Amino acid sequence: MELALLYSGGKDSSLAALLLDTFYDVTLVTAHFGVTDDWAHAKDAAGELGYAFETLELDRDIAEKATARMVEDGYPRGGIQQVHEHALEAVCGLDFDAIADGTRRDDRVPSISRAQAQSLEDRHGVDYLSPLSGFGRGAVDRLVETHLDVETGPSEEIPKADYEGELRALIAAEHGREAVDEVFPDHVQSYVHGRR
Repeated sequence: MELALLYSGGKDSSLAALLLDTFYDVTLVTAHFGVTDDWAHAKDAAGELGYAFETLELDRDIAEKATARMVEDGYPRGGIQQVHEHALEAVCGLDFDAIADGTRRDDRVPSISRAQAQSLEDRHGVDYLSPLSGFGRGAVDRLVETHLDVETGPSEEIPKADYEGELRALIAAEHGREAVDEVFPDHVQSYVHGRR
């Protein structure tokens, strides 16, 4: 069976791929808005891990609505959730038997509820999987340490093809660099260089 996994090039989505490839032919799909070429980092990571890779350009309108919401809210949660849900819907339009993401049990955002998962499956005739939904941060970190070669650091310094980079760029272009710092808290990102 063919599976499309939303892929950022980071540790969570990379670990999700490792967990799923026993059961599926995994293709890593990086969804983007065409704002930056950060998706190239995910392509490199996918190649190092040995998976097929595709990009999927999302509706730029969604990014603009998400960034407006983030600036208005003063934090990224609602906008990131909006973008993730749109990306899942878009991936459902590709020709795969199943779709997946790398969301963990303790992620606040993005998260997909049971009702949302069932809705995706019913409306699109695909299986939705979240292989890390039973794993907390500690378990993920221990598995990653054993199986993946990962670089970590501040989100501004680590190449990663998640939605955040493009959303940051859009906010900076429209509202200035200081608005990005006001919306996004400091946090650590990861970038996978391959398997251990």
